[in-house]
Amino acid sequence: MPFSWSGRTTQTLSAAAMSALLLASAAKHFREPEFFDQVVPDFLCRDDSGARPNGPLAVLSREEWVAVSGLLEAAAAVGLLVPATRRAAAGCVTAMFTVFLTGHIDALRRAYSPDGTPRQRRAHSLRLPFQAPLILWGWSLTKRSPQTSGARLRP
Repeated sequence: MPFSWSGRTTQTLSAAAMSALLLASAAKHFREPEFFDQVVPDFLCRDDSGARPNGPLAVLSREEWVAVSGLLEAAAAVGLLVPATRRAAAGCVTAMFTVFLTGHIDALRRAYSPDGTPRQRRAHSLRLPFQAPLILWGWSLTKRSPQTSGARLRP
C-alpha cells in the first residue's frame, strides 16, 4: 500500500532525529564531562588558582562550561520537538554548532602541539569534520517545511 511522504513529515522526523542526538549528547555532558573538557577553549575558562590571568570571556570554569553546554543542548532538543518553536530552536542549534567549531579547532590545535598525544590528534581530527554536517542539518530545520510532496514510498 503506497503512502505519501510529505515535506512536513520529513522535517518532523529530521527534527526528532536531531533532538535525539542532542539529548544523547546532553546526557553524555553529565555522565562523561571529561569527554568535552578539551573542546572548551582555554580563553573561556576561569582560572581560580592564580596561575594565569583571566581574560574578559573567562567567566566560568571548564566544568561549568561543559555543564552549561549540556543544558543548552537539552533545551534545544526540546525546542526542536515543539512545532511552534522548531524554527527558532533550529536557528539556535545552528549557531551553537557554529560556536562549538571554535572549540574543536582549539582542541585540534592543542592536540598537535608538543603536549598533544597521538590519541588526541586522532580524536580531534575525526571530531572536527563532523561539525559541518551538523551545522548544515541544523540550518535545514530553520526552513519552512513544504506542505506536500509528490514523493511516494512503497512498503
